[in-house]
Formats: sequence, C-alpha cells, structure tokens
Amino acid sequence: MLPTFVIGLREGLEASLIVGIIAAFLVQRGERNALRPMWAGVALAIGLCFAAAIAVQEYGRRLSFQQRETLEGVLALIAVAGVTYMVVWMRRHSRELKGQLEAHAETALLSGSDWALVGMAFFAVIREGLETAIFMLAAFENSTSPAATGLGAILGVATAVGLGWGLYKGGIRINLSRFFRVTGFVLVLVAAGLLSSAMHSFAEAGVVHTAQHVAADLSWLIRPGTVLASLITGMLGLQPQPTLAEASAWLAYAIPMGLYVLWPQNRSRKPLQRQPVPATTP
Repeated sequence: MLPTFVIGLREGLEASLIVGIIAAFLVQRGERNALRPMWAGVALAIGLCFAAAIAVQEYGRRLSFQQRETLEGVLALIAVAGVTYMVVWMRRHSRELKGQLEAHAETALLSGSDWALVGMAFFAVIREGLETAIFMLAAFENSTSPAATGLGAILGVATAVGLGWGLYKGGIRINLSRFFRVTGFVLVLVAAGLLSSAMHSFAEAGVVHTAQHVAADLSWLIRPGTVLASLITGMLGLQPQPTLAEASAWLAYAIPMGLYVLWPQNRSRKPLQRQPVPATTP
C-alpha cells in the first residue's frame, strides 16, 4: 500500500503542478476560454494511460508462465528507467519549471493555437501517467495484497490532486524542493526493489542463470504474514532469502541513486574577498 501511495502521490503531484501552473497563468492573463482545450488534453492523456495499462494487463494474461515472468521483469526495468529519468529531470529542472511552462503558454496564446495548449497539457499528463501505469503494473505484480495496493494508489493520486488544487488556489504552502527530495528518495528504494524483483522474475523465466545462490538469510526479519515483512517486501522489494543477483542489483541501484537524491544541490560558496593592500610610504 505504501509504495503505490508514494508513486501516486509523487507522479500525480508533478502532473497536477504542471497543469496548475498552466491554468493559473491562463487565468491571470484573462484567457479563461483557453482552459477548455487544456482540460481536453488532460482528459485525452488520462484516457490513453488507462487504455495502455489495460492492454498490457490483458496481454500478460495470455502468456505462458515463463513469458509472463519475462514480461514482469521487463515492466520492472521500464519502471526503474522511468523513475530514474524522472528523479534526474526533476532535480535539474524543478527551479525553472514554472518559467518554462509560462513561456510555452505565452507562445501558444500569441500564435492563437488551441492545439498548442492541448499538446502542452497532454504531454505533461501522459508522460507522468504512462510512468505511473507501468510503475503500478510492476508494483501489482509483486504485491501480496492487490486490494491494499490499489487502495494506496487511489489515495496517493487523490492526495496529489488535492494538493495540486490547493497549490493552484494558493491555500497550501509546502516546500516543494524538500517534498520532491523526500519522495524521490522513497521512490529510489522502491525502484531498487523493483530492480531486484526483475532479477527474480528473469531467474524464474530462465533468462538469468548466474549468481543464483542465497546471498543472505533475512528470514529472521522478513517473516511471511507479518506487517513488517509486508512493509519490507512491498517497499524495499527484499525477499527472505535474496540471491546474490537480487541483492547486488538492489545495492548497485539504491546506493548511488540515494546519494544523488539526498546530496545538497547547488551548494553556495562565498567568494574569497581580497584584502586591501596597504599603501606603502616612500
């Protein structure tokens, strides 16, 4: 439940922020008539994301066991790649995001093209939506409680929409930089778990044959049926007896990406001031 909640919250808030910035800019400019094509782009993107998720799910049901395990591994890898791109992109562009969006909206208004506004909203939502769909599918495949997993996703998206609306109206003030750093770190741990699960799925499918001996015995900590086991398995993707391939994949991703997300950004250095040289007297 917690992993899908964080996924829905993080991805949903990013999409809500982008749409909210565009909407606020249009309202400030007195261009409320331009809101309709913008919302049309949002609706179209959401519909396509749902259709893509259903199509992949239906396709997976028709596969054999080995093919299904391979598909689960591929979906997990795609989800990890999407999270990595998202975390890096947001870290690099979060500060100038508002200015860039407003500049693109200004260009669309000057050109008088409603399609430009539709495209802005469409691509903003569909990028986050497809990442969310793939990430959710991978999380559901590795979940032991589909009901709790689905509830977490719904609550995460609903919370994101509520926060996005509050930020748009100006009634909610949060430190977005800190928010994205914390949620980014949590997503790194989830992505590391998905990468480990991908190694497990590929081993089950017979794709990966090396490093399949047990790396550590965590059964004393991860006891099936306990709340702690569900949290560790669902959040971190760790198994009671992970193989060397699974443990290596988890560590190889979690350590560098975790440091990247938590490392202070743009640490300012005060320039050294030159001391005035006293005048020499003859």
